[in-house]
Amino acid sequence: MVAIVMTASVAAAQAPAEPPAPPAAPSAATPAGAPAAPAAVTPPLTRSLTTKAGLLFNTVRPERVADFETVLWYLEQALRQSTDPTVRAQAQGWKVFKAVEPGPNASVLYVFVLDPAVPRADYGLGRILADAYPDKVQEIWRLYQGAVSSGGSLLNLAPLELKAPAPLTPPATSGRPAAAPPARTPPPPPAR
Repeated sequence: MVAIVMTASVAAAQAPAEPPAPPAAPSAATPAGAPAAPAAVTPPLTRSLTTKAGLLFNTVRPERVADFETVLWYLEQALRQSTDPTVRAQAQGWKVFKAVEPGPNASVLYVFVLDPAVPRADYGLGRILADAYPDKVQEIWRLYQGAVSSGGSLLNLAPLELKAPAPLTPPATSGRPAAAPPARTPPPPPAR
């Protein structure tokens, strides 16, 4: 899913405006001269959180780790140098970790820990990279697409607030006195 989402972000940032689609021929359902229904507008895809903390997992092909880490270097620089207040706020809580253990199918797992996160901000790499590197984004994006082995998983995290449980009550007895625990006998002395 990450690749699809990020590809859409990069494409939206780089693609020239599409020419308007030619009008559709009237159909039997649309009387001649009646205006055609407007095409549905698809909102741009984003990677956003609805909570103040989250995780984003990226699985990377082991032979393409260097490419992925190159993309991460560009991302770190983009976050650090951005003048956009939202991106600067995102950078404050964006930490990148690499799993020591192998991931699924011997992949290398990278975890973005977003804490504190900026709720509803776009965490898609494509937009951030496109804003920072308009002339290089296509080459950076090729590295990214070749490195990831599958889409990423985004998790919204909510803090867990534990409440004191109700007092524990002993199990109900059947009217008989509780049996005493069995007496412990010491182990036999070691044989000589």
